[in-house]
Formats: sequence, C-alpha cells, structure tokens
Amino acid sequence: MDDFNETPLLDKIKYPADTRDLSDKELRQLADELRRDTVRNVSITGGHLGASLGVVELTVGIHHVFNTPDDRLIWDVGHQCYPHKILTGRREEMLTLRQGGGISGFTKRSESEYDPFGAAHSSTSISSGLGMAVASKLSGKKNNVIAVIGDGAMTAGMAYEAMNNAGSMDARLIVVLNDNDMSIAPPVGALSAYLSRLISSKTYRSARHMAKNVSKKLPRQIETVAARAEEYARGMVTGGTLFEELGFYYVGPIDGHNMDHLIPVLKNLRDDPEDGPVLLHIVTEKGHGYKPAEESADKYHGVSKFDVVTGEQQKSTPNAPSYTNVFAKGLIEEARIDDKVVAVTAAMPSGTGIDKFGDVYPERSYDVGIAEQHGVTFAAGLATEGYKPFCAIYSTFLQRAYDQIVHDVAIQSLPVRFAIDRAGYVGADGSTHCGAFDIAYLTTLPNFVVMAAADELELMHMTRTAASIDDRPSAFRYPRGEGVGIELPERGEVLEIGKGRIVREGKTVAILSYGSPLQNALKAAEELATMGISTTVADARFAKPLDVGMIRDLAQNHEVLVTIEEGAIGGFGSHVLTYMANDGLLEDGLKVRAMMMPDEFFDQDKPEKQIEMAKLSAKDIVETVMTALGRESELSSPVRA
Repeated sequence: MDDFNETPLLDKIKYPADTRDLSDKELRQLADELRRDTVRNVSITGGHLGASLGVVELTVGIHHVFNTPDDRLIWDVGHQCYPHKILTGRREEMLTLRQGGGISGFTKRSESEYDPFGAAHSSTSISSGLGMAVASKLSGKKNNVIAVIGDGAMTAGMAYEAMNNAGSMDARLIVVLNDNDMSIAPPVGALSAYLSRLISSKTYRSARHMAKNVSKKLPRQIETVAARAEEYARGMVTGGTLFEELGFYYVGPIDGHNMDHLIPVLKNLRDDPEDGPVLLHIVTEKGHGYKPAEESADKYHGVSKFDVVTGEQQKSTPNAPSYTNVFAKGLIEEARIDDKVVAVTAAMPSGTGIDKFGDVYPERSYDVGIAEQHGVTFAAGLATEGYKPFCAIYSTFLQRAYDQIVHDVAIQSLPVRFAIDRAGYVGADGSTHCGAFDIAYLTTLPNFVVMAAADELELMHMTRTAASIDDRPSAFRYPRGEGVGIELPERGEVLEIGKGRIVREGKTVAILSYGSPLQNALKAAEELATMGISTTVADARFAKPLDVGMIRDLAQNHEVLVTIEEGAIGGFGSHVLTYMANDGLLEDGLKVRAMMMPDEFFDQDKPEKQIEMAKLSAKDIVETVMTALGRESELSSPVRA
C-alpha cells in the first residue's frame, strides 16, 4: 500500500470482461491495486471515499463472476461506486470526478452502459432492480439483476416495500446487503463462509426445492413442522429469518473483504437455476484497507482533497460561519429558552447541524435514519402534544416526504417547522441534490408560512420566528456553504409574518429578491448606479404570505420590477406575478421580469459557476434590467460580478 501509483495488473484492465479469466490470486491483487487507485484519485478530487473502499472486493467479485453489463448491477445511493467506475472504462476520467464537465460522483445512465440506474437518493435499488428483473422475465431473457444496498439505506421504508413485493414474485433478483455500520450480523468467519457456500449451492437449493415439493404431499401439520424446523435451523446459523419472512432466500453473513469466501458464493448464486429473490448478506468495513480512513470517526465518508500518505485533508479556513452552523446556534438558543423545542433529522445530523444541537440537548434530538416520510409524521405527532419540532432536512430529501407534509402536517395545521438546508445549487453533488423545488412545492399549500434567509442574520431571525409560530406549519430555506460575514447576536428577532424589508432605496428599478440572491441584487444595484440608474433592492423574506403592500409600492413607484430567486419556475416569482395580475398592477406600463432557475437539470460544478450558467449572477441582473429599459446597447463594457 506504500506506492499508490504501482498498479501493474489494474493497468491491463479496461472493462469487466478483462477480469473474467483472472485467477483467485490475481483477483486479490486486482482488489489491492483497485483500492490504491481509488485512494489516489479521491486524494486529488475529494469525494465519498469510505464507502467505496468498503466494497472494493465486492466490486471485483461481481464484475468477475457476472456478465455485466448484460447482467444488471445497481449501486444504491452510489457513494460506493468509485471502484465500479474505474473497472468500467472510466479510469482515465476519474480525475474529473464531481468536477464541472466531468463524471458524476454517483451512477448515471447517460454516462455508461454499466450504470443501468441513476442513483444519489437512498433505497431505490431493490425497487428498480425488481422492475428490471420482471422486465427481463417478460422479455424471455435469463440475465441476472444484482442490487447492492447498505444497511443504512435499509432503514428506509421503500426498501421494505420493495422486498415485500419481490418476495411474492419469482423474478430473478439478487440483493446484496452491505452491512458496514449497524453490525446487524454476528461475527463472520470460516464456519459462516462454509455454511453460506453450502446453502447457496445448486445441490442444497435443489434438495430444498425437492423437499418442499415432497412436504406438500404430506399432511398440513407435518408440512408446517418440517418447514419451521428447516427455517429455524438456517436462522440459527445464518440469522436470516427476517428476510426469509419477506420471501427472500437468505445467504450469509460472509466476510465481504475475503475473496476466497465471496467468489464461490457469488458463483453459486449466478448458477442457481431456482427463480425467486435472494439476499446475500456481507459484512464490510467503511474505509477498509486505508489506515487514515479506518482510524477516522467518519471513516472518510466524504473528504476534501488529502495527502495520500498521511491522510491529512486540505480544508480552507472559512471567512464566515456556515449557514448550517448558524442554524444550529439559533436552534440551541431557542431550546435553552423553551424546553418544548425538539429537533428531528433523517440520517443527516452533521449535515444539518443537529449533531451540535444533540451535543447540548441529547434527550431532545432525534435522528430517524433514512426515513424522511416517517420523520415528518413523527414531527407532526410531537406537534399534536404541544412540542415544537424543527424538522431539519435537505431540500432535495424533503421531496421524499411530500405527501406527509400535505396530509399529516398542512391539512391539520400542525406547527411543524421545516429547516431546509442545501436550498439552491449545491455544487459537486449535481442535479440529484440541487434544492430547486421546495419554494414551489411548499408555497402551493394553504396556510403555510414559507421564508428564505438572505444572510446568516436573517437565518437567526427566521429560526426564532418559526419557533414562535404555533398555529400552522412553517419553513425557512438557506443555502449550502458560508454566510456573508455579518455579526450575529445571541438570539434572533421575531419577524412580522408576511413583511419584507427595503435594503436599498431607489427610484427607477426595483429588484425584489427572495433568499440568497440578495447579495447579487445589491452588487447589480451598485453597477446600475454607475450607469445612472437608481435602484431599489428589497428582500421579500416571505414567499407565503407575500408582502403585498411592499409589492404594490414597488410596482407603482418604479419603471421596472425584477423578481429573483434560486428556485425553479412556479415558485416565488410566479406567486408575485399572480398577485400583481389579479390586483391590476400589470396594466399601467410597468415592465416586469422574473428570474429563476432555468427549466433544466444542471450537472455538477462549483455553485458560483452554476449560478452563472443559470443566469442569476449580478451581471445577469444588470443585463435583465438594461434589456427591460431598452438600453442593452450600453452593455458593451463588462459588468463586475
């Protein structure tokens, strides 16, 4: 492991077919080299390293044993797919990982035929795999479908819905449970490996099938006793009773880092003539084989660029606190004053700042796992009993709980408070994690208070404001990354519901900003001033209820009105224009322009680059204003960003 550039065998492997004739010894060597190559690449790009290191042997084993891409291989979430990408023709592109114009940090159908299903959100692999397996059967094909899912992703209800459905069908589906965290398996070793190889064998499966057929000819009581005895015996040595109850044939647990144990079992499953779903349970270690990752608390789950020898990460010194940390600070203060304040997150305690809240108030902090639907309704239940739940979930993950937001929260007017992190463009995680739709999907709901923080001080205010709203649900959104550097008080202020603020006074142009675009709106106003154009800049604060008084004043006293938001069409600007149309504010010559995210999914890039591509920068605001005024010819000189 000393020389991370020494990969003589891997250098000969371009595609999985190149691994099919390798000996067991060569496969072990290939796994070692693949691990080194993964570490080397991610040390340069940053990314999700720990999970990828945990599945190196499994990746080699599956591609060696199965006929991919004809046999479909699906990686749940996709945090563990880097070794897979290296083996499937993308090794030369790995240094573009998660970069603008480069390859995705997740599996992506448009990127490779070896990626049959796009990932990034958890717990979709079994459902999609079952669909592929059924399609294969309908088409008369005999290919295998393998879905690899981690124990964390197994906490999502969707995974169990899929397994329950699969268990009632005879589709050819192999689910590999990669158990690397929850330790739901007993210690694995030679005996477990032997038993797993035995029960996955054709001989055992055929004998079992024959025994089942024979037992069906016996009286019902004897059949039941015989079936229970066999299940109990297998459960005692394998622990697979739960999955058997769901209709899966359970194999395992086995050591996912031992190729001698793994390969024979995979071959048995490949050659098994029996139909019906199988669950292979493997036990692995995140960060396996790279000492700095093994010794790290988070196993290098997500890392910035790092020194490959020491493992030391290159982290820049922030100029201002992150929005996530500011929210945590605000929430802790609210909880100090009010013992009814509680926090709920869905497997993202550090990503949402709830870990910091939990350090201070562990008894009032709840991580429900990858279960956004449950998390929202759990919070609703807390609200019915007079508690003040803050449900901290990323914008893109909250989409998964939309029915619960509507039915369990909004219709009942329960005061659940949604702290929506990662709103807007998020950079390297691309379209799958882009918080584009929360403004639209929340503002369409009656009796919902919907806010957006323009800076970290506003986030403090909105956290306290949400805590004060006891008669209906509320939400406040904020972006990923650092604030703008404003000094913060110990506690925010309670904002007047539905009231915005004027940040800069002008006469000709009004820019009405919602949330994070405010800074670019102020830059644009400065630039417009150099052209002799007097500009008002307003911070809406609320998308629902709108500050209709402020909107009316802006419309009646300016020549041009521009709305801007870092969200999809159908959001803030749409609500403003609907109000203006119905109030007759569009009938007296006012020039109105709405700026929002374009109607397309953007691939990964730096957030600032994504904003430029979306034409939401200060330069773009200036161009929008000048075009509306009919003065676009004056834009020959570059505009300061």
